[in-house]
Amino acid sequence: MKRGLKGNEEEDGGGTSGEPQGGLKRSRKQRREEEEGVHWDCLPQEVLLHIFQYLPLLDRAYASQVCHRWNQAFHMPELWRCFEFELNQPASSYLKATHPDLIKQIIKRHSNHLQYVSFKVDSSTESAEAACDILSQLVNCSLKTLGLISTARPSFMELPKSHFISALTVVFVNSKSLSSLKIDDTPVDDPSLKVLVANNSDTLKLLKMSSCPHVSPAGILCVADQCHGLRELALNYHLLSDELLISLSSEKHVHLEHLRIDVVSENPGQHFHTIKKSSWDAMVRHSPKFSLVMYFFLYEDEFGPFFRDEIPVTHLYFGRSVSKDVLGRVGLNCPRLVELVVCANGLRPLDEELIRIAQRCTQLSAIGLGECEVSCSAFVEFVKMCGDRLTQLSIMEEVLVPDHRYGLDDIHWEVSKHLGRVWFPDMMPTW
Repeated sequence: MKRGLKGNEEEDGGGTSGEPQGGLKRSRKQRREEEEGVHWDCLPQEVLLHIFQYLPLLDRAYASQVCHRWNQAFHMPELWRCFEFELNQPASSYLKATHPDLIKQIIKRHSNHLQYVSFKVDSSTESAEAACDILSQLVNCSLKTLGLISTARPSFMELPKSHFISALTVVFVNSKSLSSLKIDDTPVDDPSLKVLVANNSDTLKLLKMSSCPHVSPAGILCVADQCHGLRELALNYHLLSDELLISLSSEKHVHLEHLRIDVVSENPGQHFHTIKKSSWDAMVRHSPKFSLVMYFFLYEDEFGPFFRDEIPVTHLYFGRSVSKDVLGRVGLNCPRLVELVVCANGLRPLDEELIRIAQRCTQLSAIGLGECEVSCSAFVEFVKMCGDRLTQLSIMEEVLVPDHRYGLDDIHWEVSKHLGRVWFPDMMPTW
């Protein structure tokens, strides 16, 4: 038996060739690696980095405990350039939250690596305070983007203004390379914007700050005057002025690409100022391809100042009921219109208004109509006039009114024929 076993060993390991025992072990290891492939602990660092980027943060933290090399990969600077702090209170939110111990580790070891940072907070004041505490510790970072996002009601507005401003200016002063800033629904004010401009005027390209009640038209004008590289700007209508549009149209400015204006009524019967047609014309001459996006949340009697003259709006959204008269003015004075969404109109059909929009708004490619009655004949005529440039067409079946030419059974075929694709009306709004 022993002799037979010895013979087998010699056949396996090549003992008769005179190779040392180490040669036998190496050959077995080589065969094992050929059968199993590369070991996980031997993966190149760049491959580990690529894998870790797809892992959720908690899984990434668990993986870092597997071995020394994986722990090293967990702390590679490339993994911490982009990070979202999720700050939620377990008692009041079902959303997941970034663990406090992990936040401490990030601040301690990776704050100087952070470049693209956002904070997603729930409606609690505690979460907003936690966000400010983290911001105030980012003294060694050089952020390129910062976003403050409230998932429910604007929790940052519940904080003492001085506490929020103090934390935010830490980032403004230390970053010096911010290119994108989203601070909607926050107590940011004019002095803090001056700090922003003083340290980031050469790099700021996107500023989104709707519903910031402590900012005045002078404050946003200061930003426009100094930040000549602005490409995108979003703000409330009360901050929009002729002076701002003229400033954005000056020769020293690069071409603005995207301007979003939220027109929101805080109280019924609120009065709104008028922007001159000449100011809009200056913007179009300077930035002929810029998109003007306007969201309206007004009561019907508050639309007086709007759409009396030509306005270069490209994307128009009405979140409340709007009258036939206003939609008629839209058809007359919005020749650059690309997208139109109307939440509600009332009980009077919009036949004439739709036909006028099709005639005058020759770039229109998307439309969504909610509680807006339209006769089937007018709707088919509208689609026929727009043709296949309508890439998005949404209307609820229940608001289409059958007439002597078309019934609800016919509308699908007629509209599909003019669109050049199969189309059905919606059962509910899809925008």
